[in-house]
Order: sequence, then structure tokens, then C-alpha cells
Amino acid sequence: MINKETAEHYLWGNDCHGWHLVKQPELSVIQEMMPPRTSEVRHYHQQSHQFFFILSGKATLEIDGFRQVLSQHEGVEVPPNVPHQMLNESDSDLEFLVISQPPSHGDRVLVS
Repeated sequence: MINKETAEHYLWGNDCHGWHLVKQPELSVIQEMMPPRTSEVRHYHQQSHQFFFILSGKATLEIDGFRQVLSQHEGVEVPPNVPHQMLNESDSDLEFLVISQPPSHGDRVLVS
């Protein structure tokens, strides 16, 4: 069994948190938390196919220039080579799962 208390933790961005729930060569499942008014950098993955699923809060996910707002228990897929950026434009914490196959670490290309 695994949870946020027992999972490998890391910090990223501006006080954002991640917990590796599954960290295997073929699959990654990460729970992430973004404080209010934070965002990740716009990027894409050359190989990784990702699925984002909102646990709590409201997310703005920009995918290939189009923004969509996701609420609790909604998700969206992002295929490889598609630029995207997760933003928390709300006044509350955002928690979500990001499921990547293969894992996305080391596969990220920044987009200006």
C-alpha cells in the first residue's frame, strides 16, 4: 500500500509538491499539489503519453494553445509531442494525478 505519507516526495516549481505513487520503467503515477496562482512551464514530452485527473480544486490545462478548465473528478489525455501547461489560477490548492506511460521524467522539452 502507498499514500502521500509513505511515497517518495519531491518539490518542483514555486512550492509545488509531487509524490511518486508508482515509479516503474513502464509506468508513472504521481499525485501533485499546486498552491493557488502557480503554474508549470509549457512543455511537451517526446515519448510519454499522459493522463491528468483532478482530485480536488480547479485546474486550467492549456493543451496545444487551447485552455480547458477541469474540476474535481474530471480528466484529460495529452499525447506525446503536444505542448501543454498546467495552471492553478484559483485561490485554492489544486491536487491531481498525472499518469505517464512511459514515465515523463527526462522526456520533457521546454516550449517558449
